[in-house]
Amino acid sequence: MRISYETVAAPGRPHNEDHVIAGPTWVAVLDGATAPAGVDSGCEHDVPWLVAQLGSALTHRLATRPGESLPDLVAAAIRATMAAHADTCDLTDPDSPSSTMAVLRRRDDLVDYLVLCDSPIALRRTDGTLTVVDDDRTGHLPGGRPYSLDLVRRSRNRPGGFWVASTEPEAAYEALSGSVEASTVSGALLLTDGVTRLMEWYGHPWEQLVDTAATDGPGELIRWVRREEQGRGAPSFAKRHDDATAAWISW
Repeated sequence: MRISYETVAAPGRPHNEDHVIAGPTWVAVLDGATAPAGVDSGCEHDVPWLVAQLGSALTHRLATRPGESLPDLVAAAIRATMAAHADTCDLTDPDSPSSTMAVLRRRDDLVDYLVLCDSPIALRRTDGTLTVVDDDRTGHLPGGRPYSLDLVRRSRNRPGGFWVASTEPEAAYEALSGSVEASTVSGALLLTDGVTRLMEWYGHPWEQLVDTAATDGPGELIRWVRREEQGRGAPSFAKRHDDATAAWISW
């Protein structure tokens, strides 16, 4: 596997709440959820701490448990992260820090994938088509955007709402996961939603995003999204800039 990635904080923000991990046969991107202003999360740690803890726990398990399923590994990483701050933080708080996860692993003749919340994976197939694994449940909450804080609280890690890595290990089993024959895949693109706005807001097709990553590298996607943000702005419900991460894998 050949893995390249780039992750960049939003302009004007001091910390990047995205995170990337990679190894010889796997890669994952995480996107921490920024708490609304004035919200007490019940946690003494910030979002970069959470994504670093989740990433570290997942790295260890991907490296040492190659035969376990991705949902099992993600659930174990969530449990380990919970244990790291259970004595100092209120893990029952509905506003506890959280993160998306997108994981891709080559395992013998298979490619395993897992998508938890809105960090999708696009698989480029050898026949030229794309298979996009996109957990878009955050885009279908009732009432339309902007969502109220109360609605997000009531919907997070609940049936009929959306699932995310936070304080519920069972969320891993609600992720979109599966396997495909490695011989049918020539590459894969993992993105956080700071980059998928190229498609969702600005109308660029997935094929163009994948072609750009394959030809010019994942960093070009981030430069592209910054140009679009500057020139075309953002919807009224969204922040103009977000942390942005892209990872491109080929073999």
